[in-house]
Formats: sequence, C-alpha cells, structure tokens
Amino acid sequence: MPIVRIELYELTLPLLEPFIISGGTMTERRSLVVVLHDDMGNKGYGEAPPFELPFYSEETLVSARDILERVLIPRVMKQGVDSPEQMDIAIRAGIRGNRFARAALDTAAWDLEAARRSISLSVLLGERVKAKPASAISCGVALGIPQDRSTETLRRWIDEALARGYQRVKIKVAPGWDLAPVEAARQAMAGSGLPLTVDANGGYEWPEHESNLRGLDEAGLLYIEQPLAPDDLVGHATLAQDLNTPICLDETLKDATAARQIIELGGPRVWNIKVHRMGGLSEVVRVYAMAQDYGAELWAGTMPESGIGSQAALAAASLPGFVYPSDLEPSTRWFGRNADVVKLTMDNDGHMDVPGTSI
Repeated sequence: MPIVRIELYELTLPLLEPFIISGGTMTERRSLVVVLHDDMGNKGYGEAPPFELPFYSEETLVSARDILERVLIPRVMKQGVDSPEQMDIAIRAGIRGNRFARAALDTAAWDLEAARRSISLSVLLGERVKAKPASAISCGVALGIPQDRSTETLRRWIDEALARGYQRVKIKVAPGWDLAPVEAARQAMAGSGLPLTVDANGGYEWPEHESNLRGLDEAGLLYIEQPLAPDDLVGHATLAQDLNTPICLDETLKDATAARQIIELGGPRVWNIKVHRMGGLSEVVRVYAMAQDYGAELWAGTMPESGIGSQAALAAASLPGFVYPSDLEPSTRWFGRNADVVKLTMDNDGHMDVPGTSI
C-alpha cells in the first residue's frame, strides 16, 4: 500500500495571549500540516511546528516548507515509501538537520500505519519499543514570561493553573527574570504539594550567570531545564555535577547522536522528549532505548503544536519511561474554545486521555 498522494497545508491558530520565552515571543501557532494518502484510501497526518524566527532552533517555518516542497515530498513520492521504517530511511539520507520538516512526514507515516491497522498511535509505538502504553497521561502547565514582567501576573496564572488541576508548574526564566518569579511561584504554590520547574531555553551562560543558577539551585526545584546554549553539551554535563538540582535537557537533545554524547559525558539524566524537535517518532524510538539503558528520566514536551501534532507527543508520553508530567495541555489553554483542529481536553485532576485511534 504505497503512498500515492501527499498534501501540504499551512495552519494558523492565534494564541489567546503572547507566549514569551528567553529568546522570543509567539503570538500565533503557525505550522505546516502534511497528509499522506495510500492506494486504499487511508490517511496519515503529521505536523511541522518550527517557529517563524530562529530563536529556538536553526529551522524556521519558511525553511521547513522549502525542504518539504523541494526535496522531501518529491523524494518520498519517487521512492514509493509504504511504512514508517521506509519513511525514516528516505527522509534522513543526505539530509542534515531539518528535523521539524522531517517530523511532519515521519509522524504522518506512523499515523498512516496506525490507520491501516485500525489501532492507536500509542499502541503502535508501544509495539516498537516493546512496552505497554498508559491510557492517560499527567499534564503540567508551562507559563511564559508575562508581558508586564509582573510577579503578580505570574501568581494569578499559577492560581488559575492550580484550580484547573495541573500536576506540575513550569515557568520560563531568563537573566533578570528568575529568582523573584521563582519565589513568587513558590509562595503561590505553597501547600499544593506540586513540583515546580523552570525552563531557560538556553538563556544563561556559565560562569557569567553563575549566581543566577546557584540561586535557582537553592529554590527547591524538581529540575532546571536547558539552562545553557543547545550546543553546550560539556557545559551541561559540568553543571549537572556542580549543582544539586537535576539538569533537564531540551534543545540539546536533538537526536540519538546527541543522546550518545550526553551519555558518554555522564551528563544530565532528565530528558525532555519533543517528538518534532527530534525529527519524529522513529528518532524517539532510538533515543528511548538509549534512555532506558542510561537510566534517564523522560517527559514529553511540546512547542506547543496543534492537536494534530500533539497526537505523536501523546503517544510518546504514554510510554513507561516518561515519568514526569508532560507539557501537553488542553486546546482551550492555548487557542480558546473550538479553535483547534483536533481538540485536546484535560480532566479536573490534570490528566489527559491517550487516544484509542489514529487521527
């Protein structure tokens, strides 16, 4: 059942409010959606969700569209790809980087395979890693830097998140917005028993910001996510030894090659698995096996994606190696009511059901 047609669309979902991280601001979720068709009428959906500007990764929406239209889609059609394994080979050969673009086709191939077999993406992924997926996952809230840089705004957001039942609170930090908001968050969360984490998106440098990072180390955090630049593997390995708080890797964990180097350096053992940042579910399978051998603790991050792209993240988050609450959130948090193309919902206890079917 080879792929006989590939469609490419651009999806734009305005955010309810700007999402600000240390490197930039997002006001809408623009992404590329791929639809694969086979000769039996089955469809598979995938998403490429890079940002419009290269503040998170080198890849952008424009570059992803270019590589999909000019290189990857024609190649897939020419080679007659008909499985996730064949797709993995086709989109990696002779292609450096471009992981978001590759993820669109990779995750669509996985979804197509699940549709053909009338099973869920999580069951298919579980088969590949020889593990039983969970039927629901826990959700954490990811709070950006307030536009007004007010800790009162942050406290209000946290109060709302706790009322909704989220199982973890994560706040974005940057030099100049770190110790005060963390203290405000701890006060707002007092008595909740929930873990607090911070995410710097590579905004700090060592030793220039040593005092900031040591202050965060004393704040009772579950982990400090991506404090240094993505390419600084040695710095993160060193920081993991110098600080008591575990270091979590996000942008650094690009693929299995990066995972191998982290392991050889004796680096951090908390890993944020973002399916699309890593190039798709096939790469997740390789990294998952390495994490199991290394004893790394995993959790599922998001860009965030639309409900289409989130299906792959949900499948990954359902695996037993994913031990911390995910960044997956209900569609209404980001886009408001009835805006997302595939609606994600969360119950009052902060859990999200894992879909029982393909998209």
